[in-house]
Amino acid sequence: MDIFSTIIFFAYAPALAILWYFYHEDKYEPEPKRFVIGTFILGATLSIGIAMIVEAFLVRGSFGYALLPATAFYMSLIAGFVEEPAKALAIRFPFKAGQMDGIMDGVVYGVAAGLGFAATENFLYGIGFGVGTTIVRAFLTPFAHATWSAIVGVGYGLKAEGKIQSVSGYLILGILLHFLWDYFTFLSLAIPAYYIFTILLIFINIAIIRYFIVVGQREDLEKMWWYWFDRG
Repeated sequence: MDIFSTIIFFAYAPALAILWYFYHEDKYEPEPKRFVIGTFILGATLSIGIAMIVEAFLVRGSFGYALLPATAFYMSLIAGFVEEPAKALAIRFPFKAGQMDGIMDGVVYGVAAGLGFAATENFLYGIGFGVGTTIVRAFLTPFAHATWSAIVGVGYGLKAEGKIQSVSGYLILGILLHFLWDYFTFLSLAIPAYYIFTILLIFINIAIIRYFIVVGQREDLEKMWWYWFDRG
């Protein structure tokens, strides 16, 4: 396997494996595969394309100037404020198509958008910094992006049910967790002790996504029992 193929494999294979896992966690009312894959593809193309252009304009100076200094704080802040809404655009695809009607749907589609984004991001990092960078990132960033987007996805799932009017609170939480992850990762490059905060955020991400899965499965099971009872 040549270097380019290796980068592609380690960028996309882990993300697709994680997506497969979360798709099968939707046990009681699985989503149409075409919408799940479509959301993944949108996250991997549209979302990251928008994020790259906006971030290049705001902090990277790719257009000859930047609005904000490329410090750890501003780069982390912009990453959260740009990338989470960009991934939310992919989640709106199944939402607008009427495919979302609950928490578990939000988890699946949110994870799909986040994993697509993370996969292409890791691919681009591999092209720029080498296959080793892609391999290292493959063990961390897909799950992180999946969690942040799943939070937003749950918001859309609840909105589809009519339980909330706006996903703003969920989007803000995703942005905050993203900012903290990037910020402490940047700081840890200079002071390794800051890695403890990144590790803490890993466990927080796991707790959040696990909570959503448990609650989502319970909700789907209750709907299924109610449907059977109503028909009976």
